[in-house]
Amino acid sequence: MTKDVVVTGADVVAPNGIGLETYWAAALKGVSAVRPISRFDATGYPVRLAAEVPPSDAEASFPRKLLPQTDRLTQLAMMCADQALAAAAVDPAALPEFGAGVAVSSASGGLEFGQRQLQQLWGTGWESVSPYMSFAWYYAVNTGQISIRNALRGPSGVVVSEQAGGLDSVAFARRRVRRGTPVMLAGGFDSVLCPYGVSTVSVATGVSRHDDPERAYLPFHASSTGFVPGEGGAVVVLESREGAAGRGAPVLGTVAGHAAAFDPDPAGSGGDGLLRAARGALADAGLTAADVGVVFADAAGDPGLDRAEADALTGLFGVRGVPVGAPKSLVGRLMSGGSALDMVTALLSMRDGLVPPVPDVAPQEVDPRVDLVVGEPRALEADAALVLARGHGGFASALVLTRG
Repeated sequence: MTKDVVVTGADVVAPNGIGLETYWAAALKGVSAVRPISRFDATGYPVRLAAEVPPSDAEASFPRKLLPQTDRLTQLAMMCADQALAAAAVDPAALPEFGAGVAVSSASGGLEFGQRQLQQLWGTGWESVSPYMSFAWYYAVNTGQISIRNALRGPSGVVVSEQAGGLDSVAFARRRVRRGTPVMLAGGFDSVLCPYGVSTVSVATGVSRHDDPERAYLPFHASSTGFVPGEGGAVVVLESREGAAGRGAPVLGTVAGHAAAFDPDPAGSGGDGLLRAARGALADAGLTAADVGVVFADAAGDPGLDRAEADALTGLFGVRGVPVGAPKSLVGRLMSGGSALDMVTALLSMRDGLVPPVPDVAPQEVDPRVDLVVGEPRALEADAALVLARGHGGFASALVLTRG
């Protein structure tokens, strides 16, 4: 069984940048996409801010025959997977019949597609409901459509653990590569930015109802009011190190360790799921906390959850013991897509030796135990990064990445 599983390709669709390098440039500049919802009139909703993925020229080239059967988010996930495969120089047609699989997590599926069809049902009757409703709304739709589009018939699945799902899907894919599957696509994509979705998130715990885009989502901050919803995600290509070397493929980094835990009271005084997951991931990687050069935090923006995460960070690294990044303050909380995007951000951070900042925040406003990167990008030489994620309901996941 192969041990080292490496990332040979990646792409992202984020509210502040579509495409790997476009997103990375925006993150380093602290470009925030949090602003009033523009896709529909959200005046009467408690939540009126979000981070939306803007229309792009790339969407115009999406196959027209697939438009009636896919939600926009699924279209973006499919295009992201195409770019990740291209970056890895993987030709699906050249692989063995069952040589590649897909595990792209989602907690929402094609939510907007489903809303439109329900409007059809109650507006004009069941005859007007699209037959594609049978799968286009489903949380497994991104995995399925990416698999069909690229004829990837290897082991595939979808992990539903909300924000933790992006990391858990990478762990699923890593296991399949270690058992002999040559190539796996993994990651996460989610969106709730339609009237139905925003109505559900409006009653969720921990969501910000702030009206100021610059102050709405401030993780580990003295004035934290909760998270801002966003949309999008990331897809990565995983291979064995031997397989990548045999193809002469580029290597962005190594998926060195992972662990998951469950914590029914993540903000309570006894909640230690995130800490257990982090320790398990480090043990799986054969590393200690001293080996970690940067942490990309779950950064919920909720005072209780942020205190619990600060407790976990302090327990692992000591007070201000490691630089902490929170790029989701720029793009909102993307559910499954958020932790996948954080993973790619961590790889880029190690590649370029820079940690993107949380802008417009003074260090004295942040929990004094957390060395949050604020204001400007921080230069950093890190050989290992830890990515943390929690999903609503008690899910906790941690991923260790190493350079090269």
